[in-house]
Amino acid sequence: MEPGRVRLIDQRVLPGELVQVETESVGELCELIRDLAVRGAPALGAAGAMGVALGSIRGQPLDEAAEEMSAARPTAVNLAWGARRAAASDDPVAEARRIAADDVATNRRIGRHGAGLVPASGRVLTICNAGSLACVGYGTALGVVRAAHETGRSPTVWVPETRPVLQGARLTAWELTQLEIPFRLVVDGRAAALMADGLVDVVVVGADRIAANGDVANKIGTYALAVAAHHHGIPFYVAAPTSTIDLDTPDGRSIPIEQRAADEVRSFGGAATSPADAPVDNAAFDVTPASLVTGVITEHGLQHPPFSGSK
Repeated sequence: MEPGRVRLIDQRVLPGELVQVETESVGELCELIRDLAVRGAPALGAAGAMGVALGSIRGQPLDEAAEEMSAARPTAVNLAWGARRAAASDDPVAEARRIAADDVATNRRIGRHGAGLVPASGRVLTICNAGSLACVGYGTALGVVRAAHETGRSPTVWVPETRPVLQGARLTAWELTQLEIPFRLVVDGRAAALMADGLVDVVVVGADRIAANGDVANKIGTYALAVAAHHHGIPFYVAAPTSTIDLDTPDGRSIPIEQRAADEVRSFGGAATSPADAPVDNAAFDVTPASLVTGVITEHGLQHPPFSGSK
């Protein structure tokens, strides 16, 4: 963040281009969030704080700026967390910068705690993108893989494309290429068969919100991975900072699930793939019950629900 402006990587154009976009207003930043120029729970936490910081510079009431930021995407609790934290600060700009710096350190700790859960030469299955692009830096689920790689455990990664907007194919595959971590891209429907064929050792995913009872909201398709992993006896870990644990949300049924535009499903690469008026359910997230989660890898180590303020 520079004085009066926020600069961020525009994830909409990856992997073709690595470019940055700048904004100087809360409204513009909210639109970039809704349009997925920036996405990923930890990154949204920093963006929420930076939006409030922009509002403070422009003379907008802090509570108003925080409310506007929080409404941009309802499922990822980090967005509202970051916005509220900046709004409660005496210096929102400094607080936003602090949140950004803390995120990188937090993710590195998550990686260190999770690296040992990846077997030597382990085959890791993930979904969507929970790497450095989804954070300020380093990554959560991919941070675990990255830390395992850095400590010589030689992981390989199965990357489902993650329809409808291909965060796995566009973003996770791009990040793993930059990190020189071996991976293979697969269609989403291949995941359960990979497990059945004995080709997956561990599943590691991120989270957009974790309820107090341990239910996990994450990219649509995560629940199916958890069910398949449970059936095949494969560990299923969630990697997320404690800021993603929402003690005010008692269980998964209380988590708001974002419905996105129907055209994300009706088309692909700008070409129609269904009748123009086909009815669509485009829920961006699903909820995995706590009973299917082996453990939650946080910056404080491997934890198990239920969660409380003391934990």
